[in-house]
Amino acid sequence: MTIEKIRELISQMTLEEKASLCSGADFWHTKAVERLGIPAVMVSDGPHGLRKQADEGDHLGINDSIKAVCFPAGCGTAASFNRELIQEMGETLGNECQAEGVSVILGPAVNIKRSPLCGRNFEYYSEDPYVATEMAGALIKGVQSKNVGTSIKHFLANNQETRRMSSSSEVDERTLREIYLAAFEGAVTKQKPWTVMCSYNKINGVYAAENETYLTKVLRNEWGFDGYVMSDWGAVNARVRDLAAGLDLEMPSSAGINDRLIVEAVKNKTIKESIVDRACERILDKVYRYKENRDTKAVFDRENDHEKARKIAQETIVLLKNENILPLDEKDNIVFIGKYAKEPRYQGGGSSHINSFKITSACDAVADMPNVTFAQGFFDYKDELDEKLIEEAVAAAKKAKAAVIFAGLPDAFESEGFDRSHMRMPDCQNELIKRVAIVQPNTVVVLHNGSPVEMPWVNDVKGIVEAYLSGQAVGGACVDILFGKVNPSAKLPETFPLKLEDNPSYLFYIGEKDKVEYREGVFVGYRYYDKKKMDVLFPFGYGLSYTTFTYSNLTISKKNITDKETVKVTVDVINAGSMAGKEVVQLYVSDLESTVIRPVKELREFAKVQPGETKTVVFELGKRAFAYWNTRIHDWHVETGDFRIMIGKSSRDIVCTKDIRVESTVKLPFVYTLDSTIGDIMEDPKAKQYINELMKGSVLFSARSEEDNSAASKAISQEMMMAMMKFMPIRGMISFGNGSVSMEDLLKIVDELNKQE
Repeated sequence: MTIEKIRELISQMTLEEKASLCSGADFWHTKAVERLGIPAVMVSDGPHGLRKQADEGDHLGINDSIKAVCFPAGCGTAASFNRELIQEMGETLGNECQAEGVSVILGPAVNIKRSPLCGRNFEYYSEDPYVATEMAGALIKGVQSKNVGTSIKHFLANNQETRRMSSSSEVDERTLREIYLAAFEGAVTKQKPWTVMCSYNKINGVYAAENETYLTKVLRNEWGFDGYVMSDWGAVNARVRDLAAGLDLEMPSSAGINDRLIVEAVKNKTIKESIVDRACERILDKVYRYKENRDTKAVFDRENDHEKARKIAQETIVLLKNENILPLDEKDNIVFIGKYAKEPRYQGGGSSHINSFKITSACDAVADMPNVTFAQGFFDYKDELDEKLIEEAVAAAKKAKAAVIFAGLPDAFESEGFDRSHMRMPDCQNELIKRVAIVQPNTVVVLHNGSPVEMPWVNDVKGIVEAYLSGQAVGGACVDILFGKVNPSAKLPETFPLKLEDNPSYLFYIGEKDKVEYREGVFVGYRYYDKKKMDVLFPFGYGLSYTTFTYSNLTISKKNITDKETVKVTVDVINAGSMAGKEVVQLYVSDLESTVIRPVKELREFAKVQPGETKTVVFELGKRAFAYWNTRIHDWHVETGDFRIMIGKSSRDIVCTKDIRVESTVKLPFVYTLDSTIGDIMEDPKAKQYINELMKGSVLFSARSEEDNSAASKAISQEMMMAMMKFMPIRGMISFGNGSVSMEDLLKIVDELNKQE
């Protein structure tokens, strides 16, 4: 339906009908207006599976949803670094939604992994905003290609579960732009999600639901978002203010309470009726886009989608350590140890929990291999050491050629609704790994977790496989990796620190009552660890393969560009090993001459390739690759200077570099005052001429011979005088000018400086 027809339809609605469209009919449906034939549509939780509930719906998963397919969670899909793969996952989800009559799937979730403690990290993609926004964009593109909407969430700065409905994220402008907004920006501007879901929390004291700065000025006016904004379930705090700020749809139903507030506000002229019309127009545009493109022939083929989930999971599993132990030989006697070998933890708890129609465990996947045995090792419903289980596991490990321990975090350790209190795995699991490794040198640990864990046994085992929470087919995918049927190709989308205390947000995470200060600023994840040159357990972008890739012939199309130009970067990648495999090529940029505080390097591009003999990877970099957010001009800005383009296998493994010079075409505004330092003024060639003569009269610039051995020369060196002059406000010339300058002179100079600006 065209916008013109939608507007005509809205003009026929009563105020009460229009207000009613601005809230849900129940937990999962929008309202219908039967008098005018306006249909209701269904939305459903996601983003890594379809959690469609029946009539007795609820938000947190207390009531069952339909049998569906659980794909890898965000923590795993980000590790794939494969846009095409995640787009394919999105297409599958979109088809499922069409088959089940769902108009919008609630996802993807792109909130930054500020701390390993966030209970919902398993849903989120990365500590890096570029990875987050690219993975989100790929999923959105896939889902919406099936004429089903997405709802990118949770907008904005929702990075913890503790007090998430009342806390205020206190974040400075530059950090918001470079880290937290950037995670949404690319996906919104390029892929145009149908909806955006606002978060519960406040941003700098203003609830997200009523934050006009972000819901309207940034999201719509700057980024061109043309869908509707919906609330997280129960995030509405002041319905009329929220509506005016840009929150179109309240979910779930308020039983008509907030609808009546909207009607009253229009009648008493607190809000214009045109604002209500605007919200209705945005909602109905998507309602009819879905309804008019309904695919009644779509089929939810669960078996087929299960196999797709396995294929995707294969690329989400990261090989962290391999001391000539993997891949395993199918002919060897091997013992699988740990509850998760039989009952894998493959998803997180809360609103994204999928009622999986089928689960393939690692034990299921080796059912036809009689030489693979099983030992329980531990139970995960409580963190208690079961000596009998450990002894059985140790005995089985002694008899085997190799032991594979399936461990990780139980549901009680990470879930929506609460944050982790530490970064440790259960003590019973750590003890199990320790005891098995003593008797079995060929020990491999497979981890099922949604966020980093400490590994006190890291040096005691030969292999470590990070399986993340990789969906209902994770067992089959793990076995494919363990036995070399598939070459591991995933990379860590987050840093694994040695210990929680190393994390940059450690001192401030969770905050004090309802105030959470993001004091680490832009230094999130690897940006912090690399700047501090800190040892980490495993760095961002890290992941091993069963083959070896070499890089060569890095070229850039231009050695000098302006901030209005682009540069093409190419590099050759060769598979130098004997096994076919995929590699994630990572491009970082470093500002070599920055006058602002910046990370050492930042990921600006990546590509996943499967080279035969040679694969040439091509990247194109524009202004944003070199820019930071300048709070003086409230825009992205590139400083004139030299930059280094780095190609790496991880943030800590840079294999080739090229330098480029970028010239800024933007003249930064500068208002000179009596407090402006001489050093700052001297940086501007035009301003410099106004004070050269002024400085000659200063006692700080008095000539002193090299033979001067007086006590004064020993106390006050030339270097000291130069530093004092550089950082001295020009008003200091009154004190050090030997009477040669007056206040009137200085005011005149300041006036001239500002005129020439």
